[in-house]
Amino acid sequence: MKKKIVLIIFLLLFITGAIFFLTHKNKNLDELTLYGNIEIRQVDLSFQVSGKIEKMLKEEGDKVEKGELLATIDSKDYKANLDKAQAEVEIALALKNEAEDKFNRQAPLTTDNTLSKQDYDTLLNTKDKANADYNKAIASKEFAQNQLDYTKIYAPDNGIITVRVQEPGATVNKGQIVYTMTKTTPVWIRAYVNETDLGNIKYGQKTKVYTDSINPNTGEKRSYEGYIGYISPVAEFTPKTVQTTDLRTDLVYRIRVYIDNVDDYLRQGMPTTIKIDLKNNKKIK
Repeated sequence: MKKKIVLIIFLLLFITGAIFFLTHKNKNLDELTLYGNIEIRQVDLSFQVSGKIEKMLKEEGDKVEKGELLATIDSKDYKANLDKAQAEVEIALALKNEAEDKFNRQAPLTTDNTLSKQDYDTLLNTKDKANADYNKAIASKEFAQNQLDYTKIYAPDNGIITVRVQEPGATVNKGQIVYTMTKTTPVWIRAYVNETDLGNIKYGQKTKVYTDSINPNTGEKRSYEGYIGYISPVAEFTPKTVQTTDLRTDLVYRIRVYIDNVDDYLRQGMPTTIKIDLKNNKKIK
């Protein structure tokens, strides 16, 4: 009976050891492997005024540079408003100059009572009102100029047009999306690290990033250099869409790995593998 108990205990120990060996034999303690997806900033572009689209200068897939003109709307009414505002400025300036000249000529007459105090106050109020009317006209002109400038859309940064929503001839409202643009930089990877590995990573730590695409020139997966640019201070439950080395439902921390050598082969949502050398724990300069 004792021999059977000893044999059972031995078998249990053997099975436990075998399971531990099988689950840990391939685990590299000097390297942390994470999985994530490429994320790129996108911008929805729209006019700041309403009107009929006159020109759409870019197609989907076109590269654009910061400050490049992308689209225009019919600006005739906005130009007319600016011309009207300019005329009102000139009228207000003439009235302002006239009021100031009249005040400057007659104000000294109050010293010998040739000009009454009431007349002096009237001249002063007229001058102040003319000056205020002139400033108001200037502000109206600046507003009209801004409205005219808003009839054009310029690229806010270098990027690629990913969606062309409208076409010439369409009437759009203020803020209605015309293009969606994907910025060239920054490009990062959203990934999650287990709580037990959190103490082995830090800001600025270098990483290697691999995509599933094979480079035909090398026959190997495309690789990129990166670094850890963000580590969430708050733990969260593993999202169902997250890929992890072993399926888990415990707490993880979200991190962001920025890519240094960005190229045209990185795409929004692309799955990646991140390798972090825990032994050579260098940071970027």
